[in-house]
Formats: sequence, C-alpha cells, structure tokens
Amino acid sequence: MSEQSKGGRIRAGGRRRKAPSKGRRAVTVAAWGTAALVVVGGSGLGYVYFKLDGNLKSVDINAQLGTDRPENVDNGSMDILVLGSDSRSGDNGAYGKDEGGARSDTALVVHVYEGHKKASVVSVPRDTLVERPACTDERGTAVPGERRAMFNTAYEVGGPACAVKTVESMSGIRMDHYIEVDFTGFKKLIDKLGGVEITTTKAIKDSKSHLDLAPGPHTLDGEQSLGLVRTRKSVGDGSDLGRIQLQQAFMKAFIDQVKDVGVFSDPKKLLDVADTATKAITPDSELDSVNELMGFAKGLSGLGAEDVHMVTMPVEYDPADPNRVIPLEAQGRQVWQALGNDRPIPASATRDTATGKADGVVK
Repeated sequence: MSEQSKGGRIRAGGRRRKAPSKGRRAVTVAAWGTAALVVVGGSGLGYVYFKLDGNLKSVDINAQLGTDRPENVDNGSMDILVLGSDSRSGDNGAYGKDEGGARSDTALVVHVYEGHKKASVVSVPRDTLVERPACTDERGTAVPGERRAMFNTAYEVGGPACAVKTVESMSGIRMDHYIEVDFTGFKKLIDKLGGVEITTTKAIKDSKSHLDLAPGPHTLDGEQSLGLVRTRKSVGDGSDLGRIQLQQAFMKAFIDQVKDVGVFSDPKKLLDVADTATKAITPDSELDSVNELMGFAKGLSGLGAEDVHMVTMPVEYDPADPNRVIPLEAQGRQVWQALGNDRPIPASATRDTATGKADGVVK
C-alpha cells in the first residue's frame, strides 16, 4: 500500500469547492479536442447549438462513483482527466485489431491554477503498475480491484469512471471533469484545423505508426499527427516514456497554433471545426451541452504554451519487468500535494526519474 495516506489518498487541504457556475467552468488546458473548443467558445454560434448539442455523448462520472471520492477543495483551481482512447472499433480499426476492449493510450491530469493564468499537465504512463481500486462499470457491473495492474487497464475493464477512480486513488485529488478523445476524432479535428506545424531535429520513421518525417519543419495533417503521438519504437529508447515526450511537444505546438487557424473569418470552417470537435470528444455529464462547453473553453483563451508546465508522473522502471514502470512514492507525493494545494510542481519532484530519451526530437 502506498505511503501517501490511508487508502492511498492524499487529502488536500482547504475548503470545499463550490459547484462551478457556467461562467467558471472554463478552466483547463488539455489536449486535442479540448484546445480546439477555444475556437468554438468565442464564436457566438447560437444558431447551430442544437446541431452541435446532438453530437455530444457524455458519461455520468458522478453517478457512477458516488461519494467515495476525495474531498472537493475550494481553492479556485480545477482538475480534469483527459484520456486518449485506443479503441480499435469502427473507423479506428485501421490502427489495429479490435480485441474487444479499449485502453487509455494517453492520460493527462490537467490542473488549472486559481486565476486561470497558468496550468500544469501530468502525463500518466500507460504502462505504470498501480493498485487499481474496485469500481463499477457503465453497466453497473462490479469490477474487482487488482494489485500491480497496468494503469491503462482501468479504462479497459471499467470504462471512464474506473479510470477516474484510479487517478483519484493514486493522487488524492478529485477530478472535476473528464474528457475523452478517440483516434479518428483527433485525426479529423487536425485536418479541419489545417494541420499543426512542428520541427523535427532527427528523422522519424516508424512502420507501426506509419510516420516518415525527415529532419526539419513540417505541417502535419491529421494522419501524420496521429502517427506522431503514437510513435514509440523508432524514437529515443523506444519506450512509452519517450512517446510521452513527443506527445507533450506536439500539444505545446497545438496550443500555440490553434488560435491562428483563420476560422473566425471563415464561417463554414468555423462550423466544420465546431462540428468535428463536438463529435471527437466524450465529456462528463456536466459538460454535455454547447453552452457548458463554451464556458469551459473560454478559460483557455488566455493560456499559451509558455503558461503550461508539462511533466511526466515520477516513475522508475520496474526491476521485475523493464517493460513496465512503477510510481516513485516520495516524488509522486510532491506532485500531487503541490497540485492539491494549487502550488507549482517543484523541480525536485521529477529530478532523477525515468523519462525516456525522445526529448528534443520535436520542437
């Protein structure tokens, strides 16, 4: 059992969070679909609300988890779990065989600080061995807990609510919101936005992600962007930790570029982006309307890449299996306690931790 606290949780200090008003739901930098909603949020597209509302499919995390959760702390911050799903069903089948379940290929804990001028993003490696708590899936079926379970199996066996409960259990921080983005939605969204500009310092050629980039500047389309965030074996040390570094570099490029895609002067493009973004994501039930998403997205308008601090959850390679990583408890406590108290993550929390070797390949 973790030394974090009884039950493996840290109870962050402070008063109880008040239920956020629609005007204060706008509070995160996440990734992919969420960032694109900035464009929608500032547009005033009242005439297409009903169309866009019909695109949204949500999950009621609060109903599934009940009251067995960390305390809501009213310190002006907001925490969101963002998952990139690797489901191979439907259109996503082009990226591999559907084996009957999806996993959280990418997991980000996004913390937006009081005042909404700064944010921290903690990437959780999918291969992290954790103590997965017992939970209930979307059909109401009880899912037993498991020791030394890979983090991404929480989503596979119990869906979004189980993934949220696993994050809350290991961090001690209540997730205010949940947003999921799938492969196909991500790719289509990038294409609607006109691509993302990056620069590679080394060649990237990966047969599994179908990515082939020479060193130098590139404007990645949706297929290439998806390939980049999935590339693993051909970059750095081939680890999932190296892939996380590629994902973080891509997200920073996306955040800086999303405001300059020309949609404000092109109503058709704006509608296309809004339509694609609302189809690309599965939010929690408190963000299941365009009005609520608009309020949520407006909080992104003052945040650029320089305002977002991205780290990887402190881990080390598992001595029993070098293909897995295990959390570093002391450094992990520093990360989660800092966010729970709405403070910056100290540099000491990520010093001398396993990080992979893909840093600097993309800028």
